[in-house]
Amino acid sequence: MEDLSKYSHSSVHVAVVRRDHVALRRIVSALPRLPKAGEVTTEEESVAAEHTADEVSKVIDRRDVPGRETPLHLAVRLRDPISAEILMSAGADWSLQNEHGWSALQEAVCTREDTIAMIIARHYQPLAWAKWCRRLPRILSSISRIRDFYMEITFHFESSVIPFIGRIAPSDTYRIWKRGPNLRADMTLAGFDGFRIQRSDQTFLFLGEGVEGNPALTPGSLIVLSHKEKEITNALEGAGSKPTESEVAHEVALMSQTNMYRPGIDVTQAAACPPSELATAGED
Repeated sequence: MEDLSKYSHSSVHVAVVRRDHVALRRIVSALPRLPKAGEVTTEEESVAAEHTADEVSKVIDRRDVPGRETPLHLAVRLRDPISAEILMSAGADWSLQNEHGWSALQEAVCTREDTIAMIIARHYQPLAWAKWCRRLPRILSSISRIRDFYMEITFHFESSVIPFIGRIAPSDTYRIWKRGPNLRADMTLAGFDGFRIQRSDQTFLFLGEGVEGNPALTPGSLIVLSHKEKEITNALEGAGSKPTESEVAHEVALMSQTNMYRPGIDVTQAAACPPSELATAGED
């Protein structure tokens, strides 16, 4: 049984510990409403929306408790999917870490709480998109106030101790242009295949102004051009859509098969150990 005195200053934590879903819903319903995607269009509205988001987060994401557990962490540990659903519907930040460096989603996956993991996975993409849309007008205004520029960033690795490091370590030259609220970046580093560096001439276009007359390229669109393949991809296409249940289940299944790493932890243990054991795995 949890000691309620540890959470007396946080009504949300207390409601989760008590599994008092009626009280939790009442607390959440009293919070200011977060703007939905598309409702924020000006810099002033964006700033106001961020203040609203901060006020909501102070209530449902607070971590000034033992273990720095958010209410969502607590819902995972107490195996309470109803509280998790209420919190995620209110916009809880699943990515915040407890004192052991674990997010609520990682805790759910590692403890095999698949129902709660699916609840979090079902909500986090729409929540991330809504947050991006809230911030976009302010981002565009900030970019517009910066003087137009062109710059190059070159990086490579050399070593007199490690042979062939220059061949296997990444290297590239990034060319970046800025004009008004629009950005362009050209690069060739595409990824790795074992120790082989994969190269592909790519251009990333951030269209702060969008393209007039093209409803698919609204302000804030991110376009990826693959020159050799002659492919054009809208990186944010479908970002605001709600994932299907099969997509959510597939994503959670992939997470459960992937090693998770925290500093001081043996990565071969990470996927199988519950966080309570992982907390001490690196201290022996």
